[in-house]
Amino acid sequence: MNMLKLASKWRTFWRNEQGLGTLEIILIIAVVIIIALLFKDWIIALIENLMGKADDEASRIFDN
Repeated sequence: MNMLKLASKWRTFWRNEQGLGTLEIILIIAVVIIIALLFKDWIIALIENLMGKADDEASRIFDN
């Protein structure tokens, strides 16, 4: 009898979709963090390159 209650509660929990949105958001954030950690060095190099180009261009514009 106790197993039937547990099975019934499990089915009710499984069908409840109220917290599904939160779980999806947490999983998406986790994937983004993992990807950022994997490509950290590449991302930092890209940003430094872009900032260097912007700095050079700004110096060229304002020095004239």
